[in-house]
Amino acid sequence: MRRPRLVEAAWLGALGVGVVGVGIGFADPVPTTPEDFFQGGSQPLSLTVKLTSTAVCSFCHGFFDETTEPLRLWASSMMGQAARDPVFHAARAIANQDAADIGALCNRCHSPHAFMSDRHLPTDGSNMTPSDFEGVSCSTCHRMVDPIYQEGISPAQDQAILAALPNHPVNPGNASYIFDPQDRRRGPYALAYDFHPWIQAQFQRSSQLCATCHDVSNPAFTKQSDGTYVANTLNLRHPTGNKFDMFPEQRTYSEWAMSSFATTPQPLGARYGTNQTNVQSCQDCHMPRTTAGACDPSLGPTIRTDYAKHTFNGANTWVLKAVRELNPDDATTLEEGTVAAAIDRTHEMLRDASDLDLAVENSQLRARIVNQTGHKLPTGYPEGRRMWVNVKFLNAAGTVVAERGAYNTDTATLSTGDTKVYEMKLGVSSAAAAVFNKPVGPYLGLVPVDTVLKDNRIPPRGFTNANFNAIQAGHVGYAYSDGQYWDDTLFDIPAGATRAEVRTFYQTTSKEYIEFLRDNNAGGPGNAGEIAYAQWLLHGKSAPAEMDFATIQLTCPADLDDGSGSGTPDGGVDINDLLFFLVAFENGTAGADLDDGTMSGTPDQAVTIDDLLYFLVRFELGC
Repeated sequence: MRRPRLVEAAWLGALGVGVVGVGIGFADPVPTTPEDFFQGGSQPLSLTVKLTSTAVCSFCHGFFDETTEPLRLWASSMMGQAARDPVFHAARAIANQDAADIGALCNRCHSPHAFMSDRHLPTDGSNMTPSDFEGVSCSTCHRMVDPIYQEGISPAQDQAILAALPNHPVNPGNASYIFDPQDRRRGPYALAYDFHPWIQAQFQRSSQLCATCHDVSNPAFTKQSDGTYVANTLNLRHPTGNKFDMFPEQRTYSEWAMSSFATTPQPLGARYGTNQTNVQSCQDCHMPRTTAGACDPSLGPTIRTDYAKHTFNGANTWVLKAVRELNPDDATTLEEGTVAAAIDRTHEMLRDASDLDLAVENSQLRARIVNQTGHKLPTGYPEGRRMWVNVKFLNAAGTVVAERGAYNTDTATLSTGDTKVYEMKLGVSSAAAAVFNKPVGPYLGLVPVDTVLKDNRIPPRGFTNANFNAIQAGHVGYAYSDGQYWDDTLFDIPAGATRAEVRTFYQTTSKEYIEFLRDNNAGGPGNAGEIAYAQWLLHGKSAPAEMDFATIQLTCPADLDDGSGSGTPDGGVDINDLLFFLVAFENGTAGADLDDGTMSGTPDQAVTIDDLLYFLVRFELGC
């Protein structure tokens, strides 16, 4: 068995110290302090026993089965690599350039070890030690306490822990976690072994735990009665500490809380690779259940039929490769095979996240995307994440006559003017521009933005406008009806098109965003932005991931030619179509590839007797 050595020197050497230093041509940051970004919950140096390194956990919970064990599944997730993510480093550097010490808030979520050990300052991460780079580690989740004590449900010890807390969080979010001061590891099971102190707790299976870091707000702003946001007085805590009084960066948990998933289990179990029939919590989809054990079999573990795999499947398609490129495997516990498997799971989750339905309506192609998740599609941190519809219109010969939403893999550019792109765009108002010395309008950094310019992301089951407006997740520049969890896009059908291939794509990091990180990082050559950009180039420029694919026949399958031999339909079925088909069939060209043997009109990239039979039936019917 190989045990991690937790070496971070290579990363620190590559990144360099002082990446947030302001260089020539960059404005000085607003002189905020960590007090401006203070959050309730457990505070630095407040634990009786510090958070445990994952290296300790590895001896029992790792290196026995990479497909089920907690250690390597966690390590090959963005949870495990949250503090090593080069895109995060670049974003944090720009955040620190815009407002001094806001990186304390970033580090709080991406490295709880650093925060609780008071090594989150300076906020560029230069004081962090090897264990701090473990990201959202075993101890982070398994020592977390439910901030709301529930009689008969919460462990009895929690009542005293909560009562002794000087600064109780107003509501979950912004990494306002509460940790058990003692090293008592929590989970849903009563353990048969006492290798370490433990407490049986159900909080680790609740979505409320995920709310801790998956509702994020900027406490430098306070919401006004008219719905706008005003920057706070410097060096003071947020006046209410309520996330709903701050500017929202993401509302993934609250979106779930306002969905049908929060109240009723949904029959989507098989979709997310779990052995459950119904799914409800965040963990049900992102930590699918299976039959396995969490401990090394040599220790005599109990096999659980509802064991939650620590995969933490998400939608990041490339950054794990970058983390492995920048760090030695002994530091990250990553391996070539575990990274490849994790990325495969990511693509599978993206395919599970939506369905695509096609129809021809009033001479237009309708592409309907159905959201099969418990939150907006897509959700999360808005910069660089987007989803879109791609349509290829083909003629009878199989030639593309028009394309909508085309993506150029060489230049990493998307044709946005002829399709629909689902995304959230943020911007700077005139008031915020004056405070942060930024131009009014769109901005891809987190700190100075105080306005949502666009949000057309597809809502989940159970959506209502009133509920989503209440959690600061209403749509901007687009409208959905109450109860709607799908969206339609209409495309004009071009002349000569007989069939359409439609795909939905998701991209983790757009060219626009990664270039923003590269071009706006101070600190000189080799800064965090340049490192992130170089990795983006190296690993395929965040190649779009295909989520859905479907085809549809736009005209009568037997209407193949107008007599010119060009493969142009003319709205009727006659001898010209028969002659065109027979020639194409004889030559084995794409114009005769009509069916895959199912009589559904689905081409299969081969010309066979199935295509002849299909054509003759449609020709006989005249449609």
